Amino acid sequence: MAEIKRPEILAPAGSFEKMKFAFEYGADAVYAAVEGFSLRSFAGNFTLQEAERAVDYARGIKKNIYITVNVYPRSFEIKSLKKHLEFIARIKPDGIIISDLGVLSLARDYASKIPVHISVQANNVNYEQVKMWKKLGASRIILARELSIEEVKTIRKEVPDIELELFVHGAVCMSYSGRCLLSNYLTLRDANRGECTQPCRWKYTLEEEKRPGEHMSVFEDERGAYIFNSKDLCLIEKIPELAEAGIDSFKIEGRMKGIAYAASTSYAYKKALDDFLSGKPFDALLKDELDTISHREYTTGFVFDDGKLKESYESSDYISAARFAGYISGVSENNYRIESKHTIRVNDKIEIFTPRGKIFEAKVLSIKNSDSEDIT
Repeated sequence: MAEIKRPEILAPAGSFEKMKFAFEYGADAVYAAVEGFSLRSFAGNFTLQEAERAVDYARGIKKNIYITVNVYPRSFEIKSLKKHLEFIARIKPDGIIISDLGVLSLARDYASKIPVHISVQANNVNYEQVKMWKKLGASRIILARELSIEEVKTIRKEVPDIELELFVHGAVCMSYSGRCLLSNYLTLRDANRGECTQPCRWKYTLEEEKRPGEHMSVFEDERGAYIFNSKDLCLIEKIPELAEAGIDSFKIEGRMKGIAYAASTSYAYKKALDDFLSGKPFDALLKDELDTISHREYTTGFVFDDGKLKESYESSDYISAARFAGYISGVSENNYRIESKHTIRVNDKIEIFTPRGKIFEAKVLSIKNSDSEDIT
């Protein structure tokens, strides 16, 4: 077998804090957005100052950071978009993620030295499309989630000299490559401009036109039917096949998720990849770690057809095998200083998950506030 180039682990960074945790727990790169032109309006996008600091931080630890500009801008936004691209050119991230041809044209004029990555929103499903993006100056293509592993291999074979990126973990949109109008129609919030309210996760019933008020479930379920509700993608057990298919970047969805998600997914996928490249078998504990974070049922999606349903018809609720209590921000003598993200009580049993994957079990003996006063 030919030598396999090590793919990067690409994690979401919805904030500077999440970026640092992703890097610390194993991510090789992160993708983030600067306020104004992102498909995640509620993700805590970076301010201009934070973005510049984030690029400097990533460069200082020899990691990569890519900035998303994958909106479909309207004509009235072009003037401000030009200034946005000029700012990106000045801070020099390692790439810029684009969906729109017009944005690509502007990027060539206003940020010509920044490598261009073509977003999954561009519906990249065949090798001729990939070839055309390459001719237009793209250096990386983020492949559509709708592709099978065989289709991915075909694209790699036909276009061997361009970077390919593939989502391996996270939420999946029921609409083709995320181009959905449900949110626009039902709530007047544009999913293609970062304001999706996720109506695909809502509970629905059926009403016959001549029987108003008589709600009938689509299936025999009194709570309604989750007819659009996709399971979450999880390809951690398929790392060998993905690496052998020639994928250059394994992408994790979730800029709106928390720091526990960023840390756990970064660690799990890095460890699975490292184990494969060193000839070790898959560690089932990594899948257990992914079960601890907030998620929906997992699926291998379109990439690997396992014969199972890709949707969850019973519930759209998140599940997790653990509760994220917080993170350690400092240590003094025998005490840990914790930034609490959930209620912690004396006598609680907790697990401490380190960046090296070690898990320590501990019992909370006492809790003090910032003034060293006991909390009961």
